[in-house]
This record gives sequence, structure tokens and C-alpha cells, in this order.
Amino acid sequence: MTLQASLQKLRAPWVERIARELASGEGVRAGFSEQLVRFYELLEQTVMTGDTAWLDPILYDWGRSPTETNLEEAGYYVSFVVNRMIALTIEVARENLKQKEALVLLTAVIPILTHSLSVVVRYEMETRVAHISNELGKTQEKLQRLDRNKSNFISVAAHELKTPLTLIEGYASMMVDVVQASSQPLMDEYLNGVETGIHRLRHIIDDMIDVSLIDNNLLTLNFQPLWISHLFTLLENEMRKTVTERRQTLDIHSFEGSDLMIYADSERLYQALHNVVSNAIKYTPDKGTITINGRLLPGFVEIVITDTGIGISPEHQATIFEKFEQLGRADLHSSGKTKFKGGGPGLGLPITRGIIEAHGGTIWVESDGYDEVKLNGSTFHILLPSRTEPSDPNMLKFFGEFDADKKDIETEASAKENTPTDKPAA
Repeated sequence: MTLQASLQKLRAPWVERIARELASGEGVRAGFSEQLVRFYELLEQTVMTGDTAWLDPILYDWGRSPTETNLEEAGYYVSFVVNRMIALTIEVARENLKQKEALVLLTAVIPILTHSLSVVVRYEMETRVAHISNELGKTQEKLQRLDRNKSNFISVAAHELKTPLTLIEGYASMMVDVVQASSQPLMDEYLNGVETGIHRLRHIIDDMIDVSLIDNNLLTLNFQPLWISHLFTLLENEMRKTVTERRQTLDIHSFEGSDLMIYADSERLYQALHNVVSNAIKYTPDKGTITINGRLLPGFVEIVITDTGIGISPEHQATIFEKFEQLGRADLHSSGKTKFKGGGPGLGLPITRGIIEAHGGTIWVESDGYDEVKLNGSTFHILLPSRTEPSDPNMLKFFGEFDADKKDIETEASAKENTPTDKPAA
């Protein structure tokens, strides 16, 4: 019997066997049988011509056919069918052909079926990758929309809260004046408490506005010449009362680069450093130490803030720079702003990162992990470009003219000192 005759003889039992085993239900089996007949006809053409291109159209259809459910459940249905088809072809050939005829047919057919399996697997993978990419795109779009909504809420809430807060602040101030004039100590104490609450609320609102500006790339910087050591001095003066109350030590070192004049926004940079140091104080137990040091690197000044606090677990060392991220359980935080593990809205470090990155720098943290017994501590690294001249051409022109005027004044003063007087000697 010729190979072509063997193929024709095997067609009916092959279709019937595979349809019975791989399809469930009469309706499904009927449609599947039609597909199998089409495949077998193309298989015959491929065997007789030696050209696998005959099977490409149906393999493409099969490879791209997985339903949304198959894709979501990660089921590789078509490749399983083709793989099982190879085993069933061997069984059907042995049952319906003589040994020699079966061997000749399988020698011709199995390589083609194996090739078909690889093609189907490739098409299925491409379909799956496209599905996953599409799902990731949808998820990313949802996350971006959620982040936009959150940013919009922060912006609107901050600005809406600012108006009534200003009214409360104004009336509270007038009430303080009245109470002080009438000498009522108890009421004065109550109003001091109101003022403290107003101050903390204003600080939160200002942070919300800063976060909104950073999220929308609207944060503007006023670059001016500054010395980092001056910022350290301000920090030391402002934090002195807090570290004294907490019996902590704020140790500020002078390092190469701290006396270097750089161009930055002094107010914003101070805000960033203040946030990091406040955070260190907050998560360091009483009697702990916060150390500020640094070094000069090529093109950068590195500021290093180290504490002997409870540390930060590895999984939180990146997320603490995200909005509203807090360490530990919020319900266990103390109410004080600078008390041990004091609570807060979780905006300080995100604002700090936004300010540092707006300067062209970066910030990261290192810690051996969270442990309230061992007190592993944390080390924050702040890298700032050591700009020694303003990047704004107008500012550069201004400081150039300033230096020129300064030199002219110095030259004129020197000339006056060296000019002999006409007054006769006594």
C-alpha cells in the first residue's frame, strides 16, 4: 500500500478517535471534527509535497483561538491538543495499518506533527504575551487614573481647607488679644492649645500643597548661593529644644564640602533636611543619637544623616518615599509630632525626595532592618550637585555684574588709601 493510500485509509478512524477523546459534548465534537478533517487534508498535502506551509493557515487560527477564559486561567488548550494528537496518531496507525505501512506513515507524519506543535506553541505564546501586555496596559491606566484622582483630591482638599483655616486662625488671634487684655489665664491656656492645633493643621495643609506641586511638576526653585553648614546651624538651633526634651544628641560634623558655596533653593533644601532629621528624631528612642556628616564627591556633595533608632525593614526602604506611607501600625503611633514613633500623614519623606530630585540630586536609605530591641538605626544619604555657579543665565549675569561692581569698589577704595594727601605735615 502506498503512503497516500495509507493516509486515506487512516483518515476516518483518526478523526473519529481524536474527536471522541479530546472533545466533550456532541455540539463541540461536531465542530471539532470539521476542524480535524480540514487539518488532516492539509496534513496529506504536506506529506505529499514536503511543504509545511500548507498547515500554516490552520495552525495560525488554532494558535490565536484561545478564549479570554483560557488566557486568564493560563490554560494551553491548543498545544495540548496537538501534543495529544501525536500520541493518538501512533495508536491509530498501529491499530489500522500493517506494521511496515504504519512505520512508513509515522516516519512521514510525526516530524510534521512535531513541527505543527512548535508552531502552535509559538502562536499561543504570542497571543498570551499580547493578552498580558494588554492587561498590564489596562492596569497601568487604572493606576495612573487613581494616582491622578488622588493628586487632584490632595490639591483640592488642601486649597479648600486653607480658607476656613485662615478664618479660624484670625478669630483665634483676636480672641487671644481679648483674653490677654482681660487677664484670664485658664482661657489663655485653652487658646494656646487651639493655636497649637492650628499650627499643626497648617503644616499638614502646606505639606499637601507641596505634594500636589511635586506630583504635577509645578515645584519651582529659587536658586541662590548658600553654604550647607549654614543650614546645619539653623537645624541645630531649631532642633535644640526637641532633642533636649527627648534627651537625645544631635551631632553635626564639619566635612569637606560643608563650607563649599553651592547654588540651591535654601528654603526648600532646609525643608528637606528638616524632614529627614525630624524623621530620625521621631524613630529614635530617648537618649539616642542623630549624626549629620558628609563628604565631597566629584560633582556632588553627599550629606549623611544617621540615627540609632529602630531601623527600617528592607521592604519599606523604598516605600517610605511614597505618599502616605507610614512605618508600623498607625493606630499605635503616639500623637506627638516629635515623640517616639509619632504619627503623621506620611508626606515628609515624599516631599523631601521631590525637593532633592528637583535639585538634580537623589536620596536613599540604608538600614539593617527593623528591630526595637537591637536598634539597628538608619542612614539617609542625600546627594546634591555641587553647582558653583547659577544655571540661570540671568542670574549668572546678575552675579557677574555684582562681582564686577564689587571689584570696582575695592579698586577705588584701594586707590584712595594709596593717594597722597596735599595737607602739609605738622
